[in-house]
Amino acid sequence: MTTVTPPQTRSARPRLRDRLVKLAEAAATPLVPADYLDLVDPLRSGAALRARIVAVQPETRDAATLVLQPGRGWAGHVPGQYVRLGVDVDGVRQWRTYSLTSPADRADGLIAITVKAIPDGVVSNHLVRAATAGTVLQLDQAAGDFVLPTPRPAKALFVTAGSGITPVMGMLRSALHELDDVVLVHSAPTADDVVFAAELRALAADGRIRLVEKHTDVDGMLGTAELDALVPDLAEREAWACGPTGMLDLLEGHWESRGLAGRLHTERFRPLVVAAGEGGTVTFSRTGAEVEADGATPLLQAGEEAGVLMPSGCRMGICFGCVLPLRSGAVRDLRNGDLTTAAEGDGVLVQTCVSAAAGPCDLDV
Repeated sequence: MTTVTPPQTRSARPRLRDRLVKLAEAAATPLVPADYLDLVDPLRSGAALRARIVAVQPETRDAATLVLQPGRGWAGHVPGQYVRLGVDVDGVRQWRTYSLTSPADRADGLIAITVKAIPDGVVSNHLVRAATAGTVLQLDQAAGDFVLPTPRPAKALFVTAGSGITPVMGMLRSALHELDDVVLVHSAPTADDVVFAAELRALAADGRIRLVEKHTDVDGMLGTAELDALVPDLAEREAWACGPTGMLDLLEGHWESRGLAGRLHTERFRPLVVAAGEGGTVTFSRTGAEVEADGATPLLQAGEEAGVLMPSGCRMGICFGCVLPLRSGAVRDLRNGDLTTAAEGDGVLVQTCVSAAAGPCDLDV
């Protein structure tokens, strides 16, 4: 005998489930069930995008490659692109940008970034010297247009210095078989400071690239006249350059003076220094409003008291309706005290109902 469930009973089940979810959320407040799921499976589908460190591989005395398993929402990348990582260091979430150095088609689905520790670099030193396998990082989707075109150029020139080799390494590992004529001019303080030295020198020994190493502690800085002498057919090559600002400014001026500005592609990394404190000036960019908020007042409340129309579904039981982009500054999560910092372009989102100012901050509303 087949039992048929009455329609009213079937429709009541979703309502009962919804009520049970709301009851669980109320019992868990200020956390919600998704917060506990994140602890068990932080890389699950539907969760905020994260990555787990699988391995840390030393490259030089102050550089290391981090092999990462991205969450299920990872959309892939084009060689040469970068990702933004959210890294918790001493209770402060810091966001930094790193180029992807892994091939785009790894069979295991893993990705990699290579980090060079810089003096006083809080995040870079932490990742190079203290990061361990198993650590979970916040992750943004890949971005950037410092990539190879299709079709590939007949002749390619790469000019890099220091960690500027990282996006180029991603290109070479993925697309070198599609490039017929490659010159790489790379600067580093010493031969031992060349990141990916063994791999690059092996490619040169096999005749797959022409590698020019400039060891600046001995040879001095690369000049444009020297570059012209090293690469006599420079004008015939599509060029990519990544490195310190001074080097890029010099190269851009040189290419422009030769009428070749359209053939040089550069990548610049922006330093990020955000000071955190207790409370501060909250700016609401679109409305132009500003308000002084203490370190205990949720940004949602501070905005409403300043007359800003703040998006929110919290009071109706709709979680995450109050999420807004943090354009810059620092905020503190009132649930656990974690600090999140951002600078223009980072794309960091915060829940305004549970976040308070931890210094000057700017919200996109």
